[in-house]
Amino acid sequence: MIELDFEKTGGLLPAICQDAETGEVLMLAFMNKESWEKTLETGMATYWSRSRQELWTKGLTSGNVQKVKEIRVDCDDDTILLKVEQIGGAACHTGHRSCFHKLVEGDKLTVVGEPVFDPKEVYKK
Repeated sequence: MIELDFEKTGGLLPAICQDAETGEVLMLAFMNKESWEKTLETGMATYWSRSRQELWTKGLTSGNVQKVKEIRVDCDDDTILLKVEQIGGAACHTGHRSCFHKLVEGDKLTVVGEPVFDPKEVYKK
């Protein structure tokens, strides 16, 4: 088993998620040891939800799952890069393809791109 340095950062490692084909950064999430092992076991991106305090397999609710194509780890073994096939078109819970859909322009943020889905419809909240 691959051993990452979860202790250095209090049990959670940042996980950068990138489109395997285009290189677009889709999101940043966190992984604990359990989500790391589940990702390795299933080939589906599984994170630790800091807000819900539970494992979170990306896309189980929305259908926008992330099939892991390649995994890289940084030089200190404390940051993960997942290269994924983003199935369903959107990585962000707001319905946008990428969580990085806000452009800094001077002293304001401008949303770029249109949502792929309506979160109110998908999450029924």
